[in-house]
Amino acid sequence: MSRCDCPPADDDGETTAMAPSAAHSPSPEDGDVLVRTTAGTVAGERAGRLSVFRGVPYARPPVGALRFASPRPPVPWSGIRDARSFAPESLQPIIPGSSEDSLYANVWTPGTDPERRRPVFVYIHGGGWMVGGGSLPVYDGARLADRGDLVVVTFNYRLGALGFGLHEEFTDPDTGDFADWGLQDQAALLRWVHANAAAFGGDPGNITLAGTSAGGASAWQLSLLPELRGIIRRIVPISACHVWEPSTSLTPADARLAYEGVARRLGTTVAGLREVPAADLMNAWEDVFGGLPGGREVASAREFRGPVVDGRWMSAFDWELPTPDVPVMAVHTRTEGSFYTGPCPPQPTPTPPPADAAELREAVRGVLDKGSAKVTDELVDSCIAAYREAAEAEGLPQDPLSLWTEIWGDALFRYQIVRLSERHARHGTSPQYVMEFAHPVRAPHHGTPHEATSPFLFGTYADTAAIAATYPVPPEIPLFHDGPGERAVSETFMDLVAAFARDGVPAAPAAPQWPVFDPGTPSTLVLGGEPVARIAAASKARQLRFWDDAGWVPRT
Repeated sequence: MSRCDCPPADDDGETTAMAPSAAHSPSPEDGDVLVRTTAGTVAGERAGRLSVFRGVPYARPPVGALRFASPRPPVPWSGIRDARSFAPESLQPIIPGSSEDSLYANVWTPGTDPERRRPVFVYIHGGGWMVGGGSLPVYDGARLADRGDLVVVTFNYRLGALGFGLHEEFTDPDTGDFADWGLQDQAALLRWVHANAAAFGGDPGNITLAGTSAGGASAWQLSLLPELRGIIRRIVPISACHVWEPSTSLTPADARLAYEGVARRLGTTVAGLREVPAADLMNAWEDVFGGLPGGREVASAREFRGPVVDGRWMSAFDWELPTPDVPVMAVHTRTEGSFYTGPCPPQPTPTPPPADAAELREAVRGVLDKGSAKVTDELVDSCIAAYREAAEAEGLPQDPLSLWTEIWGDALFRYQIVRLSERHARHGTSPQYVMEFAHPVRAPHHGTPHEATSPFLFGTYADTAAIAATYPVPPEIPLFHDGPGERAVSETFMDLVAAFARDGVPAAPAAPQWPVFDPGTPSTLVLGGEPVARIAAASKARQLRFWDDAGWVPRT
């Protein structure tokens, strides 16, 4: 099948709609599935019991004059647009072929009959707001859509310097916005899904938003936006990296300094950054944030560069705001930190695992440097002592690697996740279910790392090539076992999520009845290990108490 007569590009990179007289409608090939979206007809393909659509535009390419602009609706096209191939991932330093022209969605659906309204499950990929893509094979939506009878949607959004920052020189003349373009893309995607769900066999009134890590934080943040409350029915934030300064967000002043530093490096003005080659802009941005936090031009965003508080897309940080007023299924892993302390950590220059007390002190100092410009010896020592005492009380390992792992995962992820869940239980207005994902990885990896959830949610845990394309692990060192236990965990995870997306109550044949979360009673569902699922009290509560009074992470 030939591609559609797609609109041509202007010199400034914008696209223009083709005149109706120029329309050409090629005949679809056998096996193609046609769907009429709000912008035009797309041709997907049958894959087993599903129909799959890849690379469907949900916004205009953010290039040329639209770089650092709010997303615009896609330009309508004539004829039939081929939607059988993924679009490139958003521009980033680690994926060859990534591109500015990346605002496309992928849809897996059991059927496109608009009279059959299935729940819609939208997933936001993670990657520290810097890397990743909705089309990575680990997020293949086929198994989840088939087993859960869901319409599954993944997508790309702007990353890095093009997606998360702030500067008034970028003020959009139409919207007045000048920050957090990646969040704006995510909101645009949700509006597109709401407008097009029925065409793909989905229910526009039953959209569940999920995501992992940066994507989990985004799901939470988007659910707080008033204009999306009629679109987002419920959320599944997984290992959410809730942003805060100075660890995972730039201050507005530092965001301005960062763009001004990039402009100096490239010999232009901040406004002129719309015109420089995208790769040069990306590389200059990476240069601004190169090296250790203490040696940079800016003091904030010491670990990740997530959304900036701009008063519009981020009115404040999550710890400063009420919790969402939609049903929540909050998930965290048992040892979030082992993603970073395992044998294949994602950092360009990883810290060697500590082998003794002196090395543990330096490794923990490195973690604490991610959230504070001044880390005292007293803070380091008290942190280690608190975790050692908690491990002894709970019969957990006390070796340097284990303590470092727990401190890393709790400081940057688990503390805020658990404390925000407790706040919601006390003051929230909607039901909340809390899961601890505890299925162990295989040696030499250890624990249940951050992002170990995605392969089980999507059923791709046995695909070593897919795992290696997403995680910093070589195929010859598999991250997960592939046996009956893994299959049971994956199917149970899918069943719980599908039930939650259907009516707001997670349930699965292999899981006990899951109560609404109450911090005072055993009400956390532990998924993984033996048995596959069980209800228990939240684990490792002693460890989190250190952060309540440390003054390092904001007290939630």
